[in-house]
Order: sequence, then structure tokens, then C-alpha cells
Amino acid sequence: MPIYYFWGDDDFQLQAAVNDLRQNTLAADWASFNYDVIATDQPNDATQGLNQAMTPPFGLGQRLVWLQNTSLGQRCPEDMLAEFERTLPALPETTVLLLTSPTKPDGRAKFTKLLKKYGEIREFTTIPPWKSDLIRQQVAAIAHKQRVSLAPETVDVLAEAVGNDTRQLYLELEKLALYWDQPAQPIPPEVATKLVTVSTQTSLKLAAAIKQADTRTALTLVDDLINRNEPALRIVATLISQFRLWLWIKLMTEIRGQSDADIAAAAEVTNPKRIYFLKQEVRSLTLPALQRSLPLLLELEFGLKSGKDERAALQTTIIELCQGFRA
Repeated sequence: MPIYYFWGDDDFQLQAAVNDLRQNTLAADWASFNYDVIATDQPNDATQGLNQAMTPPFGLGQRLVWLQNTSLGQRCPEDMLAEFERTLPALPETTVLLLTSPTKPDGRAKFTKLLKKYGEIREFTTIPPWKSDLIRQQVAAIAHKQRVSLAPETVDVLAEAVGNDTRQLYLELEKLALYWDQPAQPIPPEVATKLVTVSTQTSLKLAAAIKQADTRTALTLVDDLINRNEPALRIVATLISQFRLWLWIKLMTEIRGQSDADIAAAAEVTNPKRIYFLKQEVRSLTLPALQRSLPLLLELEFGLKSGKDERAALQTTIIELCQGFRA
């Protein structure tokens, strides 16, 4: 009775994991009889899913019941919790029960503890674009999974080109594998540079332009990001995180006796070796300028959530931020 809870905002990787689970669970000839997808947007849908999960499969293979976009990991009524407590231990070995959600389950909730007892929780979240070391690790891991051998420098090229876009990463790896006719040799960086589509007019580049008070470049990047359908709130979230990181680094470097390890712990930087480079990034910045940037960005976030025009609101705030760093 395998039970899984997949959660996260990386829709591509989460769906790929669902597809793998479906392929490994269902017999191809009997899939249409033994595969139930239930969107849990109505009160009785979860109960329907549990009833289906208790039903033996038809023919060969197992039964897969998928409770899609569930909110039970965040709030589970007592009567529904009681149903899960009664049903999960009794699920037949021939059933695989899958729950998915874009939101992290509440670790303190009884429902989450019940899932951990009987099943497995997997995370599929998008790596923040400023965590370049984790993005490189992801590129290397997915390339290994796809059996595409990359030189270390090629991993850097891909990480820079596609950022945290896993869908684009899979496409680029497939392209490189088709092109490269020397499987015994890792793909060199010059091949990736020639073939890989650079899709990262990233919000980090926008943050760098603001930091340098380069208004023209910053506004161009805003237009590029919006034209590529990058959600404005995601752009702002990246800017807030980046400027908060720079503020922590600047603040901590001005306190005497702080080691790089201390600064990394305070700023929540995974790799302390990265602190040296972050110090270089904030060396020319003043603490007041960084402190002024966060209220502006938080005000922008509130305005976007209140329905302001995305392009106009972003452009106005970007100009204000650049003026602040120029001053």
C-alpha cells in the first residue's frame, strides 16, 4: 500500500514524478480501469478517493488513485482525519495512493504525521534563482539521471543559461545528447555555449542593474521579463530576497569579529565560501541605501497583490530604487 504526498511549485518535476509513478504502477492494458484522478475541490472528493483506493484493481497491475491539488496538508477536518486514520492502515497492497499539493504540508498537523507514519512525502520546489550552488547541483543531478555526461564547466554554462527552469533544462540536455556523438567523452562547455538557448534574463540580473543604479538596463530587463511572461510577483520575490541577503551581508561585515561562517549562518547562505564573493558585491553599497530598498519592494509587492498594473508598477519602483542607489 504505497502512499505518497508530492508537494511543491516545480510543476514540471512534480508531474514527471507522477508520470514515473503511473508507469511503474499500472499495467498498460489495464490503465484506463485502474487509474483515478480526483480533483479535491469538493468536500466529498477525498472520501471518494479513499473509497476508490480500497477497490481491488481490474486485471493486471495495481490501482493508482491520485488526489490532486489537495489542501488536506494545511487543514484537515476532524471527520476527514478520522477517515484517513481508519483507511490508510487497511489499504490493500495492490493500491498506490498519491496526494499532490503546491503547498508544503504543515509538519505539526496530525494529518501530516499520519502520512509520515504510513507513507512518503517528497518535495518538488523551485530552487530560488540566487542559490546558484544549488542550481549547479540540480543541473549535475538531472544530467546524471538522464545519462548525459557533462564537463564541470558545462554544468556552469547550463546553470547560467537556464537557471532554475527544470523544463528548459531537460530540453537542453536532450538537445545536447542528440548532438554529441562521442558518448565516452563528457560534453565540453563550448558545445553547450553554441547550442543552449539562454533563457535567463533573470531577476538577479535586474537586481544587479538596480544595485549599479543602471536605470536604462534595469528597465530593459523588466520589459524582457514581462514579455517572457515572468510573473511580476515572482520577480519582486526574487528582488526582495536578493536585497535582504545583501543587507544582511553588509550589516554583518560592519560588525567586527564576524567570521565568514558566522555571516553565512546569519544570512542563511549554504556555502560559507560564497561569502567572499557576496562581500565584493556589497562593498560599494551603503547600508542606508540597502535599508531603503526593502520598504519600496514590499510596497511594490502589496501594490501588485492589490491589482496594480504590473509593468507600470515595476517600472516606477525600479526607477525609485536606482535613484536611491545613485544617491
